[in-house]
Amino acid sequence: MSISAIQISADTAAPDTLHSAADTMHAIVGPGAAHGGGEKGAVDFTELLRHVQDAKQIDTPFGILHLPQFPPLHIAGLTLDMSVTKHVFFLWCAALILCVVAIAVARKNSRRPVPTGFGNLFELVVVFLRDEVAIPNMGSAGLKYMPYLLTTFFFILVMNLLGLIPWGASATGNINVTAGLAIIAFVVIQASAIRTQGFGHYLAHLTGGVHWSLWPIMIPIEILGLFTKPFALCMRLFANMLGGHIVIVSLLGLIFVFGSYFVALGPVSFVVGINFLELFVAFLQAYIFVMLTSLFMGLGMQAGEQAHGGHGHEGSVDHSS
Repeated sequence: MSISAIQISADTAAPDTLHSAADTMHAIVGPGAAHGGGEKGAVDFTELLRHVQDAKQIDTPFGILHLPQFPPLHIAGLTLDMSVTKHVFFLWCAALILCVVAIAVARKNSRRPVPTGFGNLFELVVVFLRDEVAIPNMGSAGLKYMPYLLTTFFFILVMNLLGLIPWGASATGNINVTAGLAIIAFVVIQASAIRTQGFGHYLAHLTGGVHWSLWPIMIPIEILGLFTKPFALCMRLFANMLGGHIVIVSLLGLIFVFGSYFVALGPVSFVVGINFLELFVAFLQAYIFVMLTSLFMGLGMQAGEQAHGGHGHEGSVDHSS
């Protein structure tokens, strides 16, 4: 199983959104309450929002770890910052963990006719994605794209889970990371459609099958539709992963709003419950991203099968069943 290396550098994760949230908290609470009722040295709870932001350092139990920084590159009027940030670091960690675990499981399962332990769990997920996602959406022709679907699923899952451990961060809470995943999905979706339909029929489908007089209207709509699908994948994953962390930070911030330990039990209880919900969301969002990607791929592949003499998509699914 191949692992796609995605190296994306970003200074902040949705800085406008996070800064607006911080400003809103300051406006509602006021300077005094934001500092625990105006006590000197109290913690400003809006600083908790920095937990979900990208940064050039990582908080550890032993102090702050500063990440390597490099001078920006200026190419054709564009400035590229190739410095390592917190989200890039955890993205690399997710790729490394996935490589090590996947290779170890593959070697273990290759020596056993019946997988056991963690290898059995891994195979369970693989079979589920094959039988419930790839084949129903793309037919038996979609099996050739299983390495991509499996890599994407486990890669997103590991990145999501890293944000649930202490001092960790979810790289998928950075829109640059989800945009990178969506761009790769866009390329695979279009490549699978062209491979099945042929380039000529692929261009012809942009007309929507309408009269040529309506092409000036239909073609821009069809082209726009090509980009709305990966845009939806990008925003859905980003918003769900970032939103969960902001909710947790906001609940913890209530402790500093009221400036009392007596109200801590309520917010902390809710935070524990939301963390369990976030564990479910980590799996759910990885599944949704892969499921929708395979669905979009299947739409293009189905159109290609219909264009080549009616070798139906349903026939492929029934045969594989």
